[in-house]
Amino acid sequence: MNGKKEELVSIRPLDERDLEVVWHLKFKAPDQSYRKWNAPYLIEHDISLAAFKKRYVQDESTPPKLFGIDVGGEIKGTVSYYWENERTRWLECGILIYDSRFWNGGVGTKALHLWVDELFSQIDIPRIGLTTWSGNERMMRCAEKCGFTLEGRLRKVRYYQGEYYDSMRYGMLREEWQNLPCYLSK
Repeated sequence: MNGKKEELVSIRPLDERDLEVVWHLKFKAPDQSYRKWNAPYLIEHDISLAAFKKRYVQDESTPPKLFGIDVGGEIKGTVSYYWENERTRWLECGILIYDSRFWNGGVGTKALHLWVDELFSQIDIPRIGLTTWSGNERMMRCAEKCGFTLEGRLRKVRYYQGEYYDSMRYGMLREEWQNLPCYLSK
């Protein structure tokens, strides 16, 4: 691979073929180490490819709730959002890089930055939230590098493998996003 990994990163809506790739990465790929970091205290059940496609093909949200993280022409992960409460305009976002070879190289930071740009550009909201857990230090660093502020720490509410962890709540206001150096240079 030529150049730095983060230079080759983009995000894009997923077509049906991409959804097959994501489903395979999520449920069938030999490298499932992402599961140790993506809210492992919750139980996630495998679903069929048909059910997975149905969930996202029928999504008529603007922007779609799931984009692919493209690294050099291949999907390596996803960025997503959901409404914690749509009536009150409380939106949360997330990121998953399934292929562990693409961790710790700036890919997640670049993808999350692009996703925040997309969300603030497409949805009229004052704030974007991101929630993780204290066991996922990479995600916490990624959020902070992208300009998110730690807004809350719910202590010892995540129990995993005999240990308690904190729920970490991050947020970014639209005006904070607009004052980021990378935004100002546009």
